[in-house]
Amino acid sequence: MGESALISPSMGATPVHRNAWVSGSAQVEVSQPPRSLSIRPGYVVGCQVNIAGGGANAGAGASQRAGSDSVDVSTSAGGNLSLGPGQAKKYFVLDVEAPDGYGNESHRPFNRVTNPQSSVTWKNSTMGIVGCAGYAQARAFVQVDVETSTAKEIVTLWGQPFSVG
Repeated sequence: MGESALISPSMGATPVHRNAWVSGSAQVEVSQPPRSLSIRPGYVVGCQVNIAGGGANAGAGASQRAGSDSVDVSTSAGGNLSLGPGQAKKYFVLDVEAPDGYGNESHRPFNRVTNPQSSVTWKNSTMGIVGCAGYAQARAFVQVDVETSTAKEIVTLWGQPFSVG
């Protein structure tokens, strides 16, 4: 997974506003043609200080359970993330818009493809963080859901953590 982040001043111009321009790419290759393959890129963003707990939290990101690809955080899609002390949230890069079964607007944070070799790339996607008074950190991820005629698998690839200020 290739990734980069450019930390820039926020339009809010206060200590609780942060802004990053994030870019990345990931490639997926499966050995047999899939029935379904979806690629869901995003970031887990965390805020360090936990005021509700009466102290400081040693880690700035979300904790991952041993032997698991899942992280217990709430989710968000779009350009701004409202993030309070001690919280971690998923920020999804993609916002694929399509009509649902009734013709209403529908949004999903992934691309669905049927090609055994696929990729996703994003460039200068704005990630705004609002409401974090302490140190903030982010970590890129790409979640791939693959379904073939014999198996269904979910794999998460993690990038390197980086400071958002």
